[in-house]
Amino acid sequence: MKLGAGLKQLFGKRYTSVGPERAAALVAGGAVLLDVREPAEWRAGHAPRARHIPLGRLAERLGDIPTDRPVITVCRSGARSRQAAALLARDHGQVHNLTGGMRAWVGAGCALQAKGGRPGRLI
Repeated sequence: MKLGAGLKQLFGKRYTSVGPERAAALVAGGAVLLDVREPAEWRAGHAPRARHIPLGRLAERLGDIPTDRPVITVCRSGARSRQAAALLARDHGQVHNLTGGMRAWVGAGCALQAKGGRPGRLI
């Protein structure tokens, strides 16, 4: 293996970036949408069927994330979820980051809900 290829394998991005429409299609097909925002952000509004693990707790909860299904990470704008995707890509098969985060999700007309199924909001 050439040095450049080896370095890319070790340090390169091993996840892909997807937009909200592709993310919604993946979720409909069984992918896990992993919301890594803080609890107050989650309570205000999140995507239906999303799972919540704040980024600060992700390393200790890796065992809670299925390895046999694609995982899409999401936060408010995409920065924290990129960190989460990089962490997950080490041990999980198919990992994606939702480009633009929940802002893009809502901007594309995708659903946002709060506790009890009430309409949610971004904070």
